[in-house]
Amino acid sequence: MAIDKYKAQKDKWRISEMTLFLVTFLGGGIGTTFGMYKFRHKTQKWYFKYGFPIIVVLEFMIIITAIIKGIL
Repeated sequence: MAIDKYKAQKDKWRISEMTLFLVTFLGGGIGTTFGMYKFRHKTQKWYFKYGFPIIVVLEFMIIITAIIKGIL
């Protein structure tokens, strides 16, 4: 988020929104959500504002369910 914010301010090539969501989906949800608010980046877009935290909660639910069922 910090790199994309910097690039946005300098009018340079940006990290795609799909890539940011992919990083979040692949386990970086806590970091991307924290970075979004820390650097005040992408907080105006509802699909980032609500999407990142929802992905984090769903991933935690999946992990907890897997632990309870003995998969992990």
